[in-house]
Amino acid sequence: MKKLIVLIVIIGSLALAGWLWLNLHRPKSSQARWQMLTVPSGMPMLGLADSLQEAGLVSPFGQKSFITAAVLTGKGRRLQPGRYRLSPSQTPWQILTFLEEGRVHTIRVTIPEGLTSKQIDVLLHENGISRAGEFLALTTVNARSFSTPFPKGDDSLEGYLFPDTYDIDGRQGTQEVICKMLNRFEEVVWDGLLNNQSSITFPSNPSETVLNLHEIITLASLVEAEARLAEERPLIGGVLLNRLHKGMRLECDATVQYALDERKSRLSYADLETPSPYNTYLHFGLPPGPINNPGRASIEAVLRPGQSLFLFYVARPDGSHIFSRTFKEHRAAIARLNHAGLREQ
Repeated sequence: MKKLIVLIVIIGSLALAGWLWLNLHRPKSSQARWQMLTVPSGMPMLGLADSLQEAGLVSPFGQKSFITAAVLTGKGRRLQPGRYRLSPSQTPWQILTFLEEGRVHTIRVTIPEGLTSKQIDVLLHENGISRAGEFLALTTVNARSFSTPFPKGDDSLEGYLFPDTYDIDGRQGTQEVICKMLNRFEEVVWDGLLNNQSSITFPSNPSETVLNLHEIITLASLVEAEARLAEERPLIGGVLLNRLHKGMRLECDATVQYALDERKSRLSYADLETPSPYNTYLHFGLPPGPINNPGRASIEAVLRPGQSLFLFYVARPDGSHIFSRTFKEHRAAIARLNHAGLREQ
């Protein structure tokens, strides 16, 4: 009788082992529908197994096999956090191996010139790199927590999040991504273009204008927003500097768009009265800070502006501009475009 019981136990154990082995090496689906799964640091193995099933990556039987194998092999104690690209066409054993070896997914993401922090937040969330709102919170509310060798604004990192193409390792969180962008700014702008100078003197007749780094980047963000054609960036930078030299209001439409927090095809007269320190139709000088994150070309356009007597410009529908020296010439240029139906809408 005892032998029979032992035999039954052995057969049952072998059957259970075979069942576990079979489910451990059986994918839930034959279709390779790849998806991102984030494994937080310190996540319990059982919680991870639940997440795998909820994400549709393993079947209920596959989940049990995953847990059993993780415990028996010790792999469950070596699971690594990060972002993983997984598929239900993988077996639970393959997924367990991915997580133990830390085969995190690297995402290549391009941050275009001229995006605001809010727009970058959306872009990173859409690419599965950060939670919605996380990037924006870190670059505003927690801006002071990021130390840099260059002086920057304390309340926001807007303007210093250098636009470029970045390879984001699956182990890197949103904070590391921000550090990458700040380090790239340091490399290209602070060390490269500015040679660690915290201020630049712009000669003008009859006086000089001195801009610090924050003001330079703020002005470059206006150029980034206003210029459509690469060859016009230095000209627009020159116009804005000329207006600063003369103590004129910049009257830059892009600052009103930023104050409105929306992109309008054409601003109304009521829009130009929007109460905001960023509205350069109401306030003299530069706005309090950058209105986007400018690229190298726009920063260079400020550091090496086009030399001219132009004080005004108006946009054509193709994105180019008519530049004028006097308000009379400027009004005439606007009238010509309106008469021909060519005023940018």
